[in-house]
Amino acid sequence: MSFVPVTGPATFRPADPPRDGTIEFTGERRAVTLSIRAALPVLSRARSQADVHPSVALLGGAALLAGRFVAAGKLAPAAGAERPSWRIGDLDDRDRDSVSRLAEARSYDDLDAAAATTLVTQLLDAVADALPRAAPVGARDLPGQRDAEPRSDFVDRVRRRAAERADAERAAADQQSLPELVRISLRVEADEEELVAGSVRVVLQVHDERDPLHVCDAALLWADGEDRGFGPRARVHASIALRSAAEVWPVLDRLLALSVPDQLTLDGEEISSLLEHVGALRDARVDVHWPRALGRDLTTRAVLERRADPRNPELPLQDSPFSADGLFAFSWQVALHGEALTDAEMEQLASAASPVLKLRGAWTVVDPATAQRARKRLIRKASGAQALAAALSGVTELPDASAAETGGTAEVVVGASLLKVREQLLAAPTREPLPTPAGLRAELRDYQRHGLTWLADLTGMGLGACLADDMGLGKTITLIALHLHRLEQDLSGGRPTLVVCPASLLGNWEAEIQKFAPGLPVRRFHGTGRELGGLDRLDHRDEPDHPGGGAGFVLTTYGTMRRDNAALAEVAWDLVVADEAQHVKNSRSSTARNLRLIPSRARVALTGTPVENDLTELWSILDWAIPGLLGSRQAFRRVWGAPIESGLEPTKARQFADLIGPFLLRRRKSDPGIAPELPPKTETDHLLGLTREQVVLYEAFVRETMDRIERLAGDDPLRRGIVLALLTGLKQICNHPAQFLKQSGAVRLTGRSEKLELLDELISTVVAEDGAVLVFTQYVAMARLIEQHLTRTGVVHQLLHGGTPVTAREAMVERFQAGEVPVFLLSLKAGGTGLNLTRADHVVHVDRWWNPAVEEQATDRAYRIGQTRPVQVHRMVTRGTIEERVAALLDRKRALADAVLARGEAALTELSNEELRDLVTLRKEARLGLDRLDRQALTDLEQEG
Repeated sequence: MSFVPVTGPATFRPADPPRDGTIEFTGERRAVTLSIRAALPVLSRARSQADVHPSVALLGGAALLAGRFVAAGKLAPAAGAERPSWRIGDLDDRDRDSVSRLAEARSYDDLDAAAATTLVTQLLDAVADALPRAAPVGARDLPGQRDAEPRSDFVDRVRRRAAERADAERAAADQQSLPELVRISLRVEADEEELVAGSVRVVLQVHDERDPLHVCDAALLWADGEDRGFGPRARVHASIALRSAAEVWPVLDRLLALSVPDQLTLDGEEISSLLEHVGALRDARVDVHWPRALGRDLTTRAVLERRADPRNPELPLQDSPFSADGLFAFSWQVALHGEALTDAEMEQLASAASPVLKLRGAWTVVDPATAQRARKRLIRKASGAQALAAALSGVTELPDASAAETGGTAEVVVGASLLKVREQLLAAPTREPLPTPAGLRAELRDYQRHGLTWLADLTGMGLGACLADDMGLGKTITLIALHLHRLEQDLSGGRPTLVVCPASLLGNWEAEIQKFAPGLPVRRFHGTGRELGGLDRLDHRDEPDHPGGGAGFVLTTYGTMRRDNAALAEVAWDLVVADEAQHVKNSRSSTARNLRLIPSRARVALTGTPVENDLTELWSILDWAIPGLLGSRQAFRRVWGAPIESGLEPTKARQFADLIGPFLLRRRKSDPGIAPELPPKTETDHLLGLTREQVVLYEAFVRETMDRIERLAGDDPLRRGIVLALLTGLKQICNHPAQFLKQSGAVRLTGRSEKLELLDELISTVVAEDGAVLVFTQYVAMARLIEQHLTRTGVVHQLLHGGTPVTAREAMVERFQAGEVPVFLLSLKAGGTGLNLTRADHVVHVDRWWNPAVEEQATDRAYRIGQTRPVQVHRMVTRGTIEERVAALLDRKRALADAVLARGEAALTELSNEELRDLVTLRKEARLGLDRLDRQALTDLEQEG
């Protein structure tokens, strides 16, 4: 029987007699209706699929159960049937329980357990009636009788099986602790005449379980009644093993029907069936031995080749490798002993009626998957990005129809048409760097010239890129150099470059362009009165004195880009640049979706943190820069993300690195030779205690909130919100009680938090030494408390947060860099990226963020190219609290991407109640100073709180 792909539901339609019933299998493109006998091998194969439809799983389980009942002789003539037929009968309590458990386990949404039981019972009768292929004895006089003659040989076989089953059960009862004495295997044999006819023989062999070298044909064991050294129950155990093997490969039922189970002759379809079941038989501890003369050395692999554009077949292939879909294709290549078959041999293989054929003078057995690939040589067409992904990783994901046969992926051999492109990409890191563009008023460092060369190569081929250098290594100047290079080489066609960035970076981009490419046109598309008309005025190619002599920059923010996406999408851009590209790490956000709608010749992502939480964020950035390279989001999670993050498939990580390596450039300040002029950076964790007030607030808040959490069910939707509120509240208490209690105005701040006292000491020291300090906190409310305290103490300072207007931000940066303001307070979210604040030689983190990459970005506001003084980084951590445990987790994540913290606070909401209580409970060391406190004062304070 030919293979019937089972990709959808199956419907059983009973009939009278039951053997006339049918099963309809619904696939993606068509439905196939099979008789009961024809459907059995299909159900046998399909029920083992991981994603099989519940209806197929139920019918497959019922068919397997029916086969066991029939093999045990548990069937009887149907009483009162209009046409004579067999039914399942003589079931004991254990059998009926098997039916009930199957129905309960395999019921599904639109089929409850009662209906499933009815369906299983009907299919049991249908299989029982279909397998004997004859009417029951004594029924030949009934009206409507067909096949009236009784099959006495079948009746004898049923009785013999029942007797063997009874013997086997008695043997098992007598020797429950005794392991199986024997196991079986199948030996394939064929002479020349049989091979010419397309058939082979399968001989049953019996092996001693304790001595694998002790083997004989089953015919000898059955023929003379001798146990052949296997023991007195050898035939019983061999029968049990054969019956189990027949459940895996139903063709073996024919051996069970023989008085001496010696051998079977297989035709073409059954040979194919055996090839499909070799793995399943091996799992059932039944080996299949093939003769050396019957080779199984055919292998297949996918070949990736360039195809002519059907819309313009005269276009030379090398002119537009990545400009349109469908210019590449994957096709199957079949090889014998590693040598590819010729076209004639492929035709011979594709047209062969039997899986056994003669190739190059030797007989070869061809598995169905290989034959199918020979018939359908073209797997699929591919876009340029998909072809490039396969060429770099060495594998490709197959379409659904092929995946069912091959496991989902295939090895790829790159054709000559794509080898040159792959070699160019792989050689980019070692090629001679481009010279600094003439229009750039700066000298690029060596690593920046390499970055420029890399970007120029990729954008020159119409491909995108992600420049992921550490903050402060000059991504902005590298991009300006790329723009000037494309102008000088006449690659931009006079089109401008669009830069999309956070609002706080507009001024920085404008200043950098004016500094390093003076006179190059630059326009802000932001705020009131913004317009895109007259962009042709950005093209100064007619002005001979203009540096670069070409189109300039348009700067906009992510918010403006979302609102005015339609206007931006109408412009023919040369490059679109996403600065701080982590803003599009969520591909489903409106920011990411709108950014994808803006057309350009190439796209460049700039970010210091390409992965903050998980690999899906990297997929989102790269899928914008090089659409299609990593496939769909769902396919990426299945093929790359989940296997790599689990750590169970190290080869996947290597393949993924090969795939994205040419498109993602990552350099760190600590890399040898990158930034040797940077001064040293010292990081210090300041372990602080809690005041009496903080201890009381902390313990009372833990006790009250944990009681609420523990009263909720584990899946209560309110639980997650309460857990987040608990974590946030505890961190606020650790900062300052006034923040947690939402106090403001004339409230007393001193003496209530050691963090504020340490901050006083640090700031006074920095100011006295004519230094400057950045103070980061994730809470604007805490920043305002610090601002209020510094105002009272007379320290000159300024505060930047998310609500600060763009012009005010730029003025603040200028004042700080000019040395007018020694203390710069910043909310972590608003001030942690993009700003150049090298005037600072101290950085203070008042509280800890859940992701170390975010903290490092904030530190890099000061520790970047242009910094000339050593930088001191101070992190405040309260002992014995959640802060100390989070700090330990952050240290672990820096070294090993910890699985729990990889998703920040969201992961902590999934902790069990016991794990959560352990995380937030105040440790003993935080209470040591309280043992000497007046207990009455503590009680009064708790009541006030």
